[in-house]
Order: sequence, then structure tokens, then C-alpha cells
Amino acid sequence: MEPVEIVEDGLVLRPWRATDADPVHRACQDPDIQRWTTVPRPYLPEHAHEFVTGFAAAQWRDATGAPLAVCDAETGDLLGSCGLVRLDPTEGEIGYWTAPWARGQAVAVRATRALARWSFDTLGLRRLTWRADVGNHASRLVALRAGFRPEGELRLPGPTRSGSRAMWTGALLPGEVPAPGTPGPAGPGTLPARRAAVFGTAQPTLFADADHTELRLRPVEDGDLDAIVVTCRDPHTVEWTTVPDPYGRADAESFLRDVVEMAWARGTGAYFTIAGPDDAYAGSVELRISPGDPLVADVGFMTAPHARGRGYQPAALAALCAWGFASLGLARIEWRANVGNTASRRAAEKTGFRFEGVARDALHHRGVRTDAWVAALLPGDLA
Repeated sequence: MEPVEIVEDGLVLRPWRATDADPVHRACQDPDIQRWTTVPRPYLPEHAHEFVTGFAAAQWRDATGAPLAVCDAETGDLLGSCGLVRLDPTEGEIGYWTAPWARGQAVAVRATRALARWSFDTLGLRRLTWRADVGNHASRLVALRAGFRPEGELRLPGPTRSGSRAMWTGALLPGEVPAPGTPGPAGPGTLPARRAAVFGTAQPTLFADADHTELRLRPVEDGDLDAIVVTCRDPHTVEWTTVPDPYGRADAESFLRDVVEMAWARGTGAYFTIAGPDDAYAGSVELRISPGDPLVADVGFMTAPHARGRGYQPAALAALCAWGFASLGLARIEWRANVGNTASRRAAEKTGFRFEGVARDALHHRGVRTDAWVAALLPGDLA
């Protein structure tokens, strides 16, 4: 297959040249490119030279891919990479990265749209696929803006180099590519863009005050696991939650790996440890975004036995909900608990949650359906 040059929307997508080796080497020192792509680590000058002079040319020659340099149409400066990393007669898989010095200019979005149009109109492909490690919110946002529709997750047998154990996948079909210069879906200021900006960075630490005791809501750490085991073995925790019973160290490790870390990577929720003045584990609090309504979330929490009765949970809940409203743009946060869980209800009402009634058989609790108390918090309910 003969290499091509594509000109669209202020960009030139052209075959790689030997003179690109130096800027490619500089770009691939970027931590994000090294984390989310398969470039060698460390990335050496010889790697860049082999890519632009050997690998790229071989993919075109063998018709197994279509790698292209993305350049500014006026200056010719290298801005990034965009190409088909896999190609067969009817389908291709797209891949891209943007050089650190060119970010914030929608380079990857414009290049992906141009490449997609050429793939459908010239190559006659019937489908383009996109894949990225779960947690790569920047790549996902590019795919959304280029017209790709998410199709779910692919489970992996082991962690990738980024630490993810799953990959997002999406598809683009002919006729779905947004026109050049149009904002397309998930543009700046939209909820997907806002959430990508939050979940695409490290989980923050929040602060709360419980009767003049400063609390930190920080990410859950390995050092919390023994205290989580103790808390989850407590009779009151077992009575009112759905934690495994008996609860062991393996359960805590699975909770951190498969629930806590993956919720942040997916952008579906945030789990925090409540840490007291000595930074020791005093409890947990979590915010889970509804899969059916992105403006609604619910909270869950538990307190370590030694920290109960100190007002930690209402303070932590208030800080968590304020962050949810301000950072995630939530419109409503819900609380539910088994009827009779008065300690949980007191914490919710002290935070400002307004009781809304009883939902019959709303919860599945240890093999039976149970009624649930329901309350909700709106942005104006927080003092």
C-alpha cells in the first residue's frame, strides 16, 4: 500500500521521515505517552530512528497499518502521531498521541477525524475501532469528540503497563465522522469533558472538621487494609452492610484493587479513607455515580469501631458531597440504608440529607429483600 498525505482542518498527516526522529524522541519522554502507549521504556534515540525509518515504512509496505506524522499545515512542525495500528480489508484500529508541546489544540481530535474520513472514503473500510486502557480519560475524550461510540470493556488476563486490568473499546462507522471545524460530542464544558478532567488526574485529598478535629479524606492505601479488615469484622458492620462474612485480608485486597482503584479509573465513583490526626484509618466514605443518570450519585460509609461517636461521618460526608457537587457537577446525592440502621440515618441527617420515605424491598441484604430508608441531598441543602 502506498503512503498518503492527508490535509484537513489545519493539519497535514504525512508519512514519517528520518528527520522526525529527534522530535519523536523528545515527545516520547513524556510520562503520559510512556504510561498509556506501548513505546519502549526508556525511550532511546535509536527507538525513534527505527520507528520513523523502519517500522512505519514496513507497515505501509505490508498493508498491516497506516502510521502518519501529524504536522501543522503552515509551519510543518510535528504535533503528534495518528494512524491505523491494525488494518484488514474491512476494519482498522486507530491509535494516536499528541506531543506535549501541542496539547490543548484538539490536534488528536482533528487528526483522528481526518484519518477516519480517508479510511472510509478511500480505503473503503466499514468500521474503525478504538481501544485504550481503562483510566486513559484523555484518549477516551478524543475518541468521543471524533465520533466513536463506546462499546464497553475488554477484560485482560493481567495488568497493562499502566496498571489497568481492562480496556475501553469503541467503534466508528461510515457517516458518523463529525465535519471539520464542528465541536462534535463531548466538547469543552460538557459533562464528559468535566468528568475526564477530574478522573484523568490523581484522586484528591479532601479536608473536614469534626468538632475541631481535622480529618483528611485521602485515597485508600495498602496501609489501611488491616484496619479495614477489623472494621468489616465488627458485628455492627456485618449487620448493616453487605461486606463478605467472614471478612479476610484477601477481601480487603480485592476491594482496593477491583473496586476502589477501578472506580476512579472508570470515572464511576470515588472511595476515600477517613484519616484522623495521626493519619490512621478511622473509616471509609464513598460516592458512586448512577449508571442510569450521570447527575445522580449515592453515598456509602462505615466507621472503624474505635472512631465511632466522634462526629467523623457527618463531617466526612459533607466534605465528600460538597466535592461531588462542585467537581463532578452532580444535581442529587442519595442515601439508602436498611430500615433500622439508626446510626447511618443520624449521620446522613446531620449532613443535611432530607428523609424522603421508605422504599419497600429495595435492598438485597444477605439473601433476603429488605425495606430501605431513602434520603437525598441537593446542592442547596449543604450549609
